[in-house]
Amino acid sequence: MSTYADAFAAGPSHGWLPELRKSAFDRFTALGFPTTRNEDWHFTSVTKIAERTFKPVKPGTCAVSQKAVERMAHGEADWHRLVFVNGRFERGLSHFAELPADVTVATLNEMLKESPEFVAERLGKLASFDAHPFTALNTAFTQDGVVIHVPRGVVVDAPIQIVHICDDKAAGGAVHPRLLVVAEAQSQFTIVESYLAVGTPSYFTNAVAEIEVGSGARVDHYKVQQESTEAFHVGTVQVTQARDSVYHSFSFASGAALSRTNVYTRLIGEGAEAKLNGLYLVDGTQHADHQTFVEHIAPKCASRELYKGVLDGTSHGVFNGKVYVDPLAQKTDGKQTNHALLLSEGSRVDTKPQLEIFADDVKCTHGATVGKLDQVGLFYMKSRGINAEAARTLLIYAFAAEVLETIELDGLRTQLEAAVFEQFVRTTPE
Repeated sequence: MSTYADAFAAGPSHGWLPELRKSAFDRFTALGFPTTRNEDWHFTSVTKIAERTFKPVKPGTCAVSQKAVERMAHGEADWHRLVFVNGRFERGLSHFAELPADVTVATLNEMLKESPEFVAERLGKLASFDAHPFTALNTAFTQDGVVIHVPRGVVVDAPIQIVHICDDKAAGGAVHPRLLVVAEAQSQFTIVESYLAVGTPSYFTNAVAEIEVGSGARVDHYKVQQESTEAFHVGTVQVTQARDSVYHSFSFASGAALSRTNVYTRLIGEGAEAKLNGLYLVDGTQHADHQTFVEHIAPKCASRELYKGVLDGTSHGVFNGKVYVDPLAQKTDGKQTNHALLLSEGSRVDTKPQLEIFADDVKCTHGATVGKLDQVGLFYMKSRGINAEAARTLLIYAFAAEVLETIELDGLRTQLEAAVFEQFVRTTPE
């Protein structure tokens, strides 16, 4: 921990922030990195992260071009876009369409200078670091990030895209991006986060998002993780939902040697709805872990979860989902589904859907399946003149299509569909 302590001592500070940062670092020091003895991390070892010290990436000249961003990012020309390279905001690569009046989309560093009270009231309040070491580490070392504030009743038509890119200058380093979102009552907007890499540097991304969804508001939140296959990625999203709000999350993961995505939401207002979906594609020795925790605190709330994984090589997938129903959360309607497709003998998956129910008038179900490609389907297509490779690819796509269809952005859905084909198309026929 000594090297982390040295890096922490040299970190930036803004007014009230040093106290929060120190509390977070002290908590991280006390907790240490999680081990497989921790129930939430039983199937995922972070030894490869813990045994190295990833220092914050030093500032440097940006070598990523606008053309590279356009080629890599999943977006449209009319989207609002903020680009970060190696953890630092690049204004020259970013652009904003016309935002509605009073909508705030700014970097965390800008907001710390212009509206420190707004940030101080909210940063670290939703994403608690008392029991979460990676959240504590992010809070202690946050370099920059994005703050989004949409006032009551405002609808932002164009998605707000946040692009994080790491290149060779990030090798051996760490970035700790932060996202703070406040959606006031009756507001609506979409966020698209992309985590990308140029080349195959080895680095550590530790991201945290805090999202407050007001009464009757809707937030659609898409996260695309296509980092370097030599990198490590841990991302945590903490959400609170008021009455009649809707939070829709979609997670796509195909990058990183080891990745972990946590999505936690608390339905504290009657009639709130959470829709959590995800798809991961892994090959070689990759490890992808998704954990969800949906807390039904208020009555008449609904949650729907659908996560799927496609695994090849000797890769390892994990799904650990829990739905908690409070004694006051009568009329809860919850459904949790996880499916995994194993393409090789060496791939494996651990799945653990859970229900913890303390109310007696609820409708909750959960289920999980793990299987291989349908050999009958393969034979049928080959008997109709479809070659083995095309038949295999079509079956993989058909498996992924159900969850991809939950993406409501046509352009993003098309690009991720193409990624599914590209990931598993073999260059030589069977």
